[in-house]
Amino acid sequence: MREVAVIGVGMSEWGELWRKPMRDIFVEAALAAIDDAGVDKIDSMYVGCMTSGLFVGQEHLASMMSDYLGRSGIPATRVESACASGGLAFRLGMIEVGSGVSDVVLVGGVEKMNDVGGDGATYALATAADQEYEVYHGVTFPGLYAMVANEHMARFGTTRQQLAHVAVKNHKHGSMNPRAQYPYEVTVDGVLKSVLVADPLRILDCSPITDGAAAAVICPLEMAKKISKKPLVKVTGSGHSTDSIALHDRHDLSEFAAAKRAAETAYKMAGVGPADIDFAEVHDCFTIAEICVIEALGFVKRGEGGKAAESGLTALGGKIPVNTSGGLKSKGHPVGATGVAQIVELTEQLRGESGKRQVKGARRGLAQNMGGTGGSSVVHILEVA
Repeated sequence: MREVAVIGVGMSEWGELWRKPMRDIFVEAALAAIDDAGVDKIDSMYVGCMTSGLFVGQEHLASMMSDYLGRSGIPATRVESACASGGLAFRLGMIEVGSGVSDVVLVGGVEKMNDVGGDGATYALATAADQEYEVYHGVTFPGLYAMVANEHMARFGTTRQQLAHVAVKNHKHGSMNPRAQYPYEVTVDGVLKSVLVADPLRILDCSPITDGAAAAVICPLEMAKKISKKPLVKVTGSGHSTDSIALHDRHDLSEFAAAKRAAETAYKMAGVGPADIDFAEVHDCFTIAEICVIEALGFVKRGEGGKAAESGLTALGGKIPVNTSGGLKSKGHPVGATGVAQIVELTEQLRGESGKRQVKGARRGLAQNMGGTGGSSVVHILEVA
Protein backbone atom coordinates (compact mmCIF):
# COMPACT_ATOMS: atom_id res chain seq x y z
CA MET A 1 0.00 0.00 0.00
CA ARG A 2 1.33 3.45 -0.94
CA GLU A 3 1.99 6.01 1.77
CA VAL A 4 -0.60 8.80 1.71
CA ALA A 5 -0.06 12.52 2.34
CA VAL A 6 -2.43 15.39 3.05
CA ILE A 7 -1.38 18.21 0.73
CA GLY A 8 -4.28 20.65 1.09
CA VAL A 9 -6.95 21.56 3.63
CA GLY A 10 -9.77 24.08 3.73
CA MET A 11 -12.87 25.07 5.67
CA SER A 12 -15.90 27.20 4.97
CA GLU A 13 -17.30 29.68 7.42
CA TRP A 14 -19.02 27.80 10.27
CA GLY A 15 -22.14 28.94 12.11
CA GLU A 16 -25.71 29.80 11.18
CA LEU A 17 -25.31 30.35 7.45
CA TRP A 18 -28.82 31.41 6.51
CA ARG A 19 -27.89 33.00 3.18
CA LYS A 20 -25.65 30.21 1.87
CA PRO A 21 -27.01 27.03 0.24
CA MET A 22 -25.32 23.76 1.14
CA ARG A 23 -23.68 23.43 -2.27
CA ASP A 24 -21.95 26.80 -1.88
CA ILE A 25 -20.72 25.92 1.60
CA PHE A 26 -19.16 22.70 0.30
CA VAL A 27 -17.58 24.36 -2.72
CA GLU A 28 -16.07 27.10 -0.54
CA ALA A 29 -14.24 24.51 1.57
CA ALA A 30 -13.29 22.33 -1.41
CA LEU A 31 -11.79 25.23 -3.41
CA ALA A 32 -9.82 26.34 -0.34
CA ALA A 33 -8.36 22.84 -0.01
CA ILE A 34 -7.55 22.59 -3.73
CA ASP A 35 -5.89 26.01 -3.64
CA ASP A 36 -3.91 25.03 -0.53
CA ALA A 37 -2.77 21.85 -2.29
CA GLY A 38 -1.69 23.73 -5.40
CA VAL A 39 -3.17 21.12 -7.77
CA ASP A 40 -5.16 21.71 -10.93
CA LYS A 41 -7.06 18.44 -11.07
CA ILE A 42 -8.55 15.77 -8.83
CA ASP A 43 -9.18 12.15 -9.83
CA SER A 44 -12.14 11.48 -7.55
CA MET A 45 -13.94 12.80 -4.49
CA TYR A 46 -15.82 11.71 -1.38
CA VAL A 47 -18.53 13.72 0.39
CA GLY A 48 -19.26 12.97 4.04
CA CYS A 49 -22.81 13.95 4.97
CA MET A 50 -25.16 12.51 7.57
CA THR A 51 -28.68 13.46 6.55
CA SER A 52 -29.02 16.27 4.03
CA GLY A 53 -32.36 14.87 2.96
CA LEU A 54 -33.91 15.72 6.32
CA PHE A 55 -32.03 18.97 6.90
CA VAL A 56 -32.40 20.56 3.45
CA GLY A 57 -34.40 18.04 1.40
CA GLN A 58 -31.46 17.22 -0.88
CA GLU A 59 -29.91 13.84 -1.57
CA HIS A 60 -27.69 12.68 -4.49
CA LEU A 61 -24.88 14.85 -3.15
CA ALA A 62 -22.07 13.12 -5.02
CA SER A 63 -23.41 14.29 -8.37
CA MET A 64 -24.44 17.73 -7.12
CA MET A 65 -21.18 18.60 -5.38
CA SER A 66 -18.91 17.41 -8.18
CA ASP A 67 -21.01 19.43 -10.64
CA TYR A 68 -20.97 22.65 -8.63
CA LEU A 69 -17.28 22.24 -7.97
CA GLY A 70 -16.73 22.22 -11.72
CA ARG A 71 -15.58 18.59 -11.69
CA SER A 72 -18.62 16.89 -13.21
CA GLY A 73 -17.70 13.51 -14.65
CA ILE A 74 -15.22 12.36 -12.00
CA PRO A 75 -16.10 9.44 -9.72
CA ALA A 76 -17.80 10.90 -6.63
CA THR A 77 -19.21 9.11 -3.59
CA ARG A 78 -21.43 10.30 -0.74
CA VAL A 79 -20.52 8.65 2.60
CA GLU A 80 -22.87 8.27 5.59
CA SER A 81 -22.01 7.00 9.05
CA ALA A 82 -24.00 9.45 11.19
CA CYS A 83 -21.65 11.96 12.84
CA ALA A 84 -18.66 9.85 11.72
CA SER A 85 -19.49 10.46 8.03
CA GLY A 86 -16.57 12.86 7.51
CA GLY A 87 -14.02 10.62 9.21
CA LEU A 88 -15.16 7.60 7.23
CA ALA A 89 -15.06 9.61 3.98
CA PHE A 90 -11.44 10.45 4.73
CA ARG A 91 -10.62 6.80 5.41
CA LEU A 92 -12.17 5.69 2.11
CA GLY A 93 -10.28 8.38 0.22
CA MET A 94 -7.05 7.30 1.91
CA ILE A 95 -7.67 3.68 0.93
CA GLU A 96 -8.32 4.71 -2.69
CA VAL A 97 -5.05 6.62 -2.90
CA GLY A 98 -3.11 4.00 -0.95
CA SER A 99 -4.34 1.20 -3.20
CA GLY A 100 -3.27 3.02 -6.36
CA VAL A 101 -6.77 3.41 -7.82
CA SER A 102 -6.42 7.22 -7.84
CA ASP A 103 -3.60 9.70 -7.27
CA VAL A 104 -5.31 12.91 -6.18
CA VAL A 105 -8.53 12.64 -4.15
CA LEU A 106 -10.65 15.36 -2.58
CA VAL A 107 -12.37 14.42 0.67
CA GLY A 108 -15.04 16.79 1.92
CA GLY A 109 -17.70 16.87 4.59
CA VAL A 110 -20.75 19.10 4.79
CA GLU A 111 -23.95 19.65 6.73
CA LYS A 112 -26.50 22.47 6.77
CA MET A 113 -28.50 22.04 9.96
CA ASN A 114 -30.15 25.39 10.60
CA ASP A 115 -32.70 25.33 7.79
CA VAL A 116 -35.07 23.39 10.04
CA GLY A 117 -36.37 24.29 13.50
CA GLY A 118 -35.36 22.68 16.76
CA ASP A 119 -37.87 19.85 16.43
CA GLY A 120 -36.71 19.15 12.88
CA ALA A 121 -33.05 19.07 13.90
CA THR A 122 -33.83 16.77 16.83
CA TYR A 123 -35.71 14.41 14.50
CA ALA A 124 -32.93 14.40 11.91
CA LEU A 125 -30.18 13.74 14.46
CA ALA A 126 -32.25 11.03 16.14
CA THR A 127 -32.01 8.93 12.98
CA ALA A 128 -28.52 8.00 14.22
CA ALA A 129 -30.08 6.29 17.26
CA ASP A 130 -32.12 3.08 17.38
CA GLN A 131 -35.55 4.12 16.10
CA GLU A 132 -37.60 1.24 17.52
CA TYR A 133 -35.93 0.80 20.88
CA GLU A 134 -34.74 4.31 21.75
CA VAL A 135 -36.30 7.08 19.65
CA TYR A 136 -39.84 5.64 19.68
CA HIS A 137 -39.81 5.91 23.47
CA GLY A 138 -38.78 9.56 23.41
CA VAL A 139 -35.07 9.35 24.09
CA THR A 140 -32.92 12.07 22.47
CA PHE A 141 -29.14 12.21 22.17
CA PRO A 142 -28.78 14.51 25.19
CA GLY A 143 -30.79 11.88 27.10
CA LEU A 144 -28.62 9.04 25.87
CA TYR A 145 -25.39 10.82 26.73
CA ALA A 146 -26.89 11.77 30.10
CA MET A 147 -27.24 8.04 30.78
CA VAL A 148 -23.57 7.58 29.90
CA ALA A 149 -22.64 10.46 32.20
CA ASN A 150 -24.69 9.15 35.12
CA GLU A 151 -23.15 5.69 34.76
CA HIS A 152 -19.61 7.13 34.61
CA MET A 153 -20.26 9.34 37.63
CA ALA A 154 -21.75 6.51 39.68
CA ARG A 155 -19.03 4.03 38.77
CA PHE A 156 -15.90 6.17 38.85
CA GLY A 157 -16.80 9.19 40.97
CA THR A 158 -16.64 11.61 38.06
CA THR A 159 -18.05 14.94 39.19
CA ARG A 160 -20.38 17.50 37.65
CA GLN A 161 -17.52 20.03 37.96
CA GLN A 162 -15.20 17.79 35.93
CA LEU A 163 -17.72 17.71 33.09
CA ALA A 164 -17.76 21.51 33.20
CA HIS A 165 -13.96 21.64 33.00
CA VAL A 166 -14.12 19.92 29.59
CA ALA A 167 -16.34 22.72 28.27
CA VAL A 168 -14.14 25.41 29.86
CA LYS A 169 -10.99 23.93 28.29
CA ASN A 170 -12.46 23.56 24.83
CA HIS A 171 -13.94 27.05 24.80
CA LYS A 172 -10.54 28.38 25.93
CA HIS A 173 -8.97 26.69 22.90
CA GLY A 174 -11.82 27.79 20.64
CA SER A 175 -11.41 31.42 21.72
CA MET A 176 -8.11 31.32 19.81
CA ASN A 177 -9.65 29.80 16.68
CA PRO A 178 -11.02 32.44 14.28
CA ARG A 179 -13.14 29.77 12.54
CA ALA A 180 -14.95 28.64 15.68
CA GLN A 181 -18.71 29.10 15.82
CA TYR A 182 -18.55 30.15 19.49
CA PRO A 183 -15.03 31.58 20.00
CA TYR A 184 -15.50 32.71 23.57
CA GLU A 185 -14.48 31.46 26.99
CA VAL A 186 -16.84 30.08 29.62
CA THR A 187 -16.43 29.44 33.34
CA VAL A 188 -17.14 26.38 35.45
CA ASP A 189 -19.81 28.36 37.30
CA GLY A 190 -21.33 29.46 34.00
CA VAL A 191 -21.55 25.88 32.77
CA LEU A 192 -23.10 24.69 36.03
CA LYS A 193 -25.73 27.44 35.94
CA SER A 194 -26.62 27.05 32.26
CA VAL A 195 -29.99 25.58 31.26
CA LEU A 196 -30.51 21.94 32.21
CA VAL A 197 -31.07 19.75 29.13
CA ALA A 198 -30.90 16.16 30.41
CA ASP A 199 -29.62 15.67 33.94
CA PRO A 200 -26.68 16.02 34.52
CA LEU A 201 -25.99 17.65 31.13
CA ARG A 202 -26.61 21.35 30.67
CA ILE A 203 -26.69 23.41 27.50
CA LEU A 204 -22.99 24.30 27.82
CA ASP A 205 -22.17 20.58 27.92
CA CYS A 206 -23.67 20.18 24.43
CA SER A 207 -22.23 20.89 20.99
CA PRO A 208 -24.24 23.38 18.90
CA ILE A 209 -26.27 23.09 15.70
CA THR A 210 -23.94 24.20 12.91
CA ASP A 211 -23.79 24.83 9.16
CA GLY A 212 -20.38 24.25 7.61
CA ALA A 213 -17.99 22.24 5.47
CA ALA A 214 -14.38 21.09 5.54
CA ALA A 215 -12.16 19.49 2.91
CA ALA A 216 -8.77 17.86 2.40
CA VAL A 217 -6.77 16.88 -0.68
CA ILE A 218 -4.70 13.72 -0.46
CA CYS A 219 -2.20 12.00 -2.75
CA PRO A 220 0.68 9.49 -2.59
CA LEU A 221 3.53 10.68 -0.40
CA GLU A 222 6.04 10.31 -3.22
CA MET A 223 3.92 12.58 -5.42
CA ALA A 224 3.53 15.06 -2.55
CA LYS A 225 7.31 15.34 -2.27
CA LYS A 226 7.43 16.50 -5.90
CA ILE A 227 4.46 18.88 -6.03
CA SER A 228 3.77 20.24 -2.54
CA LYS A 229 5.27 23.50 -1.33
CA LYS A 230 3.92 22.97 2.19
CA PRO A 231 5.47 20.93 5.03
CA LEU A 232 4.54 17.32 4.33
CA VAL A 233 2.00 15.51 6.52
CA LYS A 234 1.38 11.80 6.05
CA VAL A 235 -1.30 9.40 7.24
CA THR A 236 0.35 6.60 9.21
CA GLY A 237 -2.61 4.99 10.93
CA SER A 238 -6.30 4.41 10.24
CA GLY A 239 -8.88 2.38 12.13
CA HIS A 240 -12.63 1.87 11.85
CA SER A 241 -15.01 -0.07 14.07
CA THR A 242 -18.71 -0.36 14.85
CA ASP A 243 -20.84 -1.22 17.88
CA SER A 244 -24.52 -1.65 18.62
CA ILE A 245 -26.54 1.53 18.05
CA ALA A 246 -28.70 1.04 21.14
CA LEU A 247 -27.08 1.67 24.50
CA HIS A 248 -28.99 -1.18 26.13
CA ASP A 249 -27.15 -3.67 23.92
CA ARG A 250 -23.72 -2.55 25.15
CA HIS A 251 -21.80 -4.58 27.70
CA ASP A 252 -20.75 -1.31 29.37
CA LEU A 253 -22.67 1.97 29.08
CA SER A 254 -19.65 4.18 29.77
CA GLU A 255 -17.11 2.52 27.48
CA PHE A 256 -16.91 3.39 23.78
CA ALA A 257 -15.72 0.01 22.52
CA ALA A 258 -15.79 1.01 18.84
CA ALA A 259 -13.46 3.93 19.55
CA LYS A 260 -11.15 1.63 21.49
CA ARG A 261 -11.00 -0.95 18.70
CA ALA A 262 -10.54 1.68 15.98
CA ALA A 263 -7.68 3.21 17.98
CA GLU A 264 -6.00 -0.15 18.47
CA THR A 265 -6.10 -0.73 14.70
CA ALA A 266 -4.70 2.75 13.97
CA TYR A 267 -1.95 2.42 16.60
CA LYS A 268 -0.89 -0.95 15.18
CA MET A 269 -0.83 0.38 11.62
CA ALA A 270 1.24 3.40 12.66
CA GLY A 271 3.52 1.38 14.93
CA VAL A 272 2.90 3.67 17.89
CA GLY A 273 0.94 3.77 21.13
CA PRO A 274 -1.05 6.36 23.10
CA ALA A 275 2.10 7.75 24.73
CA ASP A 276 3.51 8.64 21.30
CA ILE A 277 0.65 11.00 20.41
CA ASP A 278 1.43 14.72 20.83
CA PHE A 279 -2.15 16.04 20.59
CA ALA A 280 -5.61 14.89 19.56
CA GLU A 281 -8.94 15.99 18.17
CA VAL A 282 -11.75 13.88 19.62
CA HIS A 283 -15.53 13.74 19.27
CA ASP A 284 -16.76 15.91 22.15
CA CYS A 285 -20.40 16.16 21.05
CA PHE A 286 -21.08 16.28 24.79
CA THR A 287 -18.57 16.86 27.57
CA ILE A 288 -18.96 13.29 28.81
CA ALA A 289 -18.06 12.03 25.33
CA GLU A 290 -14.56 13.53 25.53
CA ILE A 291 -14.06 11.98 28.96
CA CYS A 292 -15.01 8.50 27.74
CA VAL A 293 -13.14 8.81 24.45
CA ILE A 294 -9.77 9.77 25.93
CA GLU A 295 -10.09 6.69 28.13
CA ALA A 296 -10.90 4.53 25.11
CA LEU A 297 -7.88 5.95 23.26
CA GLY A 298 -5.61 5.01 26.15
CA PHE A 299 -4.54 8.56 27.03
CA VAL A 300 -5.66 8.01 30.62
CA LYS A 301 -6.76 5.00 32.64
CA ARG A 302 -10.39 3.97 32.77
CA GLY A 303 -12.33 6.28 35.07
CA GLU A 304 -9.74 9.09 35.04
CA GLY A 305 -11.05 11.07 32.07
CA GLY A 306 -12.79 13.61 34.26
CA LYS A 307 -9.66 14.30 36.26
CA ALA A 308 -7.69 14.90 33.06
CA ALA A 309 -9.60 18.05 32.13
CA GLU A 310 -9.75 19.30 35.71
CA SER A 311 -5.99 18.93 36.18
CA GLY A 312 -5.01 20.59 32.87
CA LEU A 313 -3.57 17.37 31.43
CA THR A 314 -5.59 17.82 28.20
CA ALA A 315 -5.22 21.60 27.88
CA LEU A 316 -2.75 23.43 25.67
CA GLY A 317 0.56 23.15 27.51
CA GLY A 318 -0.56 19.91 29.16
CA LYS A 319 0.78 16.41 28.57
CA ILE A 320 -1.72 15.59 25.81
CA PRO A 321 -3.64 18.61 24.46
CA VAL A 322 -7.12 17.55 23.32
CA ASN A 323 -9.35 19.53 20.97
CA THR A 324 -6.99 22.41 20.29
CA SER A 325 -9.47 23.63 17.67
CA GLY A 326 -12.12 24.11 20.36
CA GLY A 327 -13.62 20.77 19.46
CA LEU A 328 -17.22 20.22 18.52
CA LYS A 329 -18.17 22.13 21.65
CA SER A 330 -16.72 25.51 20.62
CA LYS A 331 -15.72 25.18 16.96
CA GLY A 332 -19.12 23.71 16.06
CA HIS A 333 -20.54 20.42 14.84
CA PRO A 334 -21.95 20.30 11.29
CA VAL A 335 -22.22 16.56 11.67
CA GLY A 336 -21.08 15.43 8.21
CA ALA A 337 -18.12 17.83 8.21
CA THR A 338 -16.72 17.28 11.69
CA GLY A 339 -14.44 14.35 10.88
CA VAL A 340 -12.80 16.18 7.99
CA ALA A 341 -12.41 19.35 10.09
CA GLN A 342 -10.44 17.26 12.58
CA ILE A 343 -8.03 16.36 9.76
CA VAL A 344 -7.77 20.06 8.92
CA GLU A 345 -6.76 20.86 12.52
CA LEU A 346 -4.22 18.04 12.67
CA THR A 347 -2.66 19.07 9.36
CA GLU A 348 -2.35 22.73 10.31
CA GLN A 349 -0.92 21.85 13.71
CA LEU A 350 1.68 19.55 12.17
CA ARG A 351 2.59 22.29 9.67
CA GLY A 352 2.98 24.77 12.51
CA GLU A 353 0.17 26.99 11.21
CA SER A 354 -2.14 27.19 14.25
CA GLY A 355 -1.09 30.52 15.70
CA LYS A 356 -1.90 31.10 19.37
CA ARG A 357 -3.17 27.55 19.84
CA GLN A 358 -0.12 25.90 18.28
CA VAL A 359 1.10 22.77 20.08
CA LYS A 360 4.84 23.22 20.53
CA GLY A 361 6.90 20.55 18.81
CA ALA A 362 3.88 18.74 17.40
CA ARG A 363 5.01 15.79 15.30
CA ARG A 364 2.13 13.31 15.58
CA GLY A 365 -1.60 13.89 16.03
CA LEU A 366 -4.69 11.69 16.34
CA ALA A 367 -8.25 12.34 15.17
CA GLN A 368 -11.23 10.37 16.55
CA ASN A 369 -14.68 10.82 15.00
CA MET A 370 -17.79 8.83 15.95
CA GLY A 371 -21.44 8.40 15.07
CA GLY A 372 -24.40 8.36 17.45
CA THR A 373 -23.46 7.22 20.95
CA GLY A 374 -20.38 5.51 19.56
CA GLY A 375 -22.13 3.07 17.22
CA SER A 376 -19.37 3.79 14.70
CA SER A 377 -15.93 5.26 15.21
CA VAL A 378 -13.00 6.21 12.98
CA VAL A 379 -9.46 7.00 14.15
CA HIS A 380 -6.62 8.46 12.10
CA ILE A 381 -3.02 9.20 13.00
CA LEU A 382 -1.12 11.86 11.05
CA GLU A 383 2.59 12.62 11.31
CA VAL A 384 5.15 15.06 9.96
CA ALA A 385 6.73 13.29 6.99
